[in-house]
Amino acid sequence: MDDKDSWDSVSEFTLAEILEMENIYKEIGEKTLNKEFCQELATNFSCSSNRMGKSAVTWQQVQIWFQEKQMETQSKQRPSPMALELFVDLSSANSSKPPGSLRRHKGKVEDLKELSFEARSSKDYAWYDVDSFLTYRVLSTGELEVRVRFSGFAKTEDEWVNVEKAVRERSIPLEPSECNIVKIGDLVLCYQDREHYQVYYDAHVVDIQRRVHDVRGCSCIFVVCYDHDYSKEKVPLQRLCCRPPQ
Repeated sequence: MDDKDSWDSVSEFTLAEILEMENIYKEIGEKTLNKEFCQELATNFSCSSNRMGKSAVTWQQVQIWFQEKQMETQSKQRPSPMALELFVDLSSANSSKPPGSLRRHKGKVEDLKELSFEARSSKDYAWYDVDSFLTYRVLSTGELEVRVRFSGFAKTEDEWVNVEKAVRERSIPLEPSECNIVKIGDLVLCYQDREHYQVYYDAHVVDIQRRVHDVRGCSCIFVVCYDHDYSKEKVPLQRLCCRPPQ
């Protein structure tokens, strides 16, 4: 890759890498623009086991990130130094975890590396797996937004999403033996299969028709009411994902 391609490419980092660069910038500021420093940091990121399956980071991408961070810091929209820690807290809160558990992930990169996230698109209100968090911003209202790249989608589909309302730990598919844990009133992520689209929407379970399982697995029927349009549908367990346990 030549220099032009490197500079034109989108700086795409994992949340753990962004946290690390945030901390580094707070410690040494403008020194982060040094080429040798950026080369060393890019090498460390690229060799990390957490980047397995992702493209290597170039030193130009690292330098561009720090340059943008410097300009951002000097602008009137300077983000709070607590922004990413707030992101972690709100993501945990969106998983319906009790307040005491929110401290579990705060500022701990080693914990974040083990988490996977999903985000809700403002275009269709469906939830999609997050491939990476590109950057973040704090609005004048104090609300935090992150720019996400959805798994399996091109960069043209990147979106700014509200952390508190539209980012959370990834939902978990249910096994046939786990149908008994689904109760009336539960929030679930339901796969909606239509002729022209197949997406996941939030829904609440409004009724359950329990049936005896056979060799094919669970044959129970779950009646769900979708949160985005209040329509109801009867679905099998295979189309449901549950929220992570508290």
